[in-house]
Amino acid sequence: MIADRIEGKWIDLFAEVFAKCKVAAGDACAVLSETQSRALNVHLAELALQRLGARPFHVVVPTARQTAPVPIRSTGASVALNGIDAAVGALAGSVFVADCTLEGLMHAAELPQILKGGARVLYISNEHPDVLERLAPSSADEEQVRAGMRLMKGAKVMRVSSPAGTQLQINLEGARIGGVWGYTEKPGTLSHWPGGLCLGFPKAGSVNGTLVMAPGDLNLTFKRYIENTVCLTIDDDYATKIEGSSLDAELMREYMAAWGDKEAYAVSHVGWGMNRRARWDALAMYDKRDVNGTEQRAFAGNFLYSTGANEVAGRHTLGHFDLPFRHCTVELDGKAVVRDGKLVA
Repeated sequence: MIADRIEGKWIDLFAEVFAKCKVAAGDACAVLSETQSRALNVHLAELALQRLGARPFHVVVPTARQTAPVPIRSTGASVALNGIDAAVGALAGSVFVADCTLEGLMHAAELPQILKGGARVLYISNEHPDVLERLAPSSADEEQVRAGMRLMKGAKVMRVSSPAGTQLQINLEGARIGGVWGYTEKPGTLSHWPGGLCLGFPKAGSVNGTLVMAPGDLNLTFKRYIENTVCLTIDDDYATKIEGSSLDAELMREYMAAWGDKEAYAVSHVGWGMNRRARWDALAMYDKRDVNGTEQRAFAGNFLYSTGANEVAGRHTLGHFDLPFRHCTVELDGKAVVRDGKLVA
C-alpha cells in the first residue's frame, strides 16, 4: 500500500526538479490544479516552491463535467481551464506554472496564451510521488533526448519493424519534432515529468503500413498490457482495420468507435523512449489510480505510436491511444536508433 502522506524526501524531490526549471527566490509561481487533482502532488508543489523561496499561489478550478461518450484518460488536452480568462491571465503572468491538472496542458486550447506570457510550464504527471521519485530528471536525460531530436530532424523517413510483423513507414518531412526530458528552463516552454522521449507529429498522409501489437506491448489509455495479438492496418494515417478476436482487440475497436469521429483513428505522434530508468514492467506494481502511464511512454527502446489530435495535420479530437511497442527496430533513413527494443548508442 502506498500512503498519500507528505514525505520530506518528496518535498526535496519537487524542489530539486523545480530548481532545474530555474525557479528562484521571489518568483511568482502558480500551482494549477482542479478539484479532482491528486491533492498530495498539489501540496508537495506548494511546499517545494516555498522551500526555494518562491512566492507560490494557487489557481484551482472545478473539474469540468464529463461530456465525452467514454472515459477520457491521458490525452494531454486538459479542459479544466474552460476558457476562464482570469485564470489564464494569472498563469500567463507567472514565472513558473506547476501544472497538476489531471490531463495536463500539453494540447490545451489555452496553452499558447499562457506560454506567450513567458511562463515556464511543467506538467507533473498524475502519478503517485513514488513513481516520480524513481524518475527524477537529469541533465544527462536532456543531452540524450536532444541528440535523438537532432537525428529525427535530419531524417526524411522513419521505418519501424518487429518480429511480430510490424512494418510501418513514416514520412518525416514537414513533421514537427519535439522532445521531453522532465524539466524546462526556457521562458514560454512546456515540459512534463517524468520525461525521456523524442517524438514527431507527422503532416497529413505520412504514415502507412501495419502495426502488430504483441503480448507485453501496452495500451496506456486502458493502463493494460496486451495479452493477445492485435493487428492495425494504417492507410494514410488512419487505422482502417483493427483485427483480432481477443478482448484486447475488442476493447480498442469499441473505444475508437464510441467517439463517432474519424479523427480518433488517425495518428497523433510517433517516437521512441530514451529513459533508461523507466520500466515497462512497473505498471504491474501499482493500482491504476496511482499511475498515469507516463513512465511506460518513456522506457528506453520502446516505439511509441499514438492516435488522436495532431495539430500539424490539422486534426482535433479527444479520442486518444498511447501504444508503446517492445522489441521493435526503428530506423531513420536506414540507420537504426532502436534495434530489437534496445537503444543504439
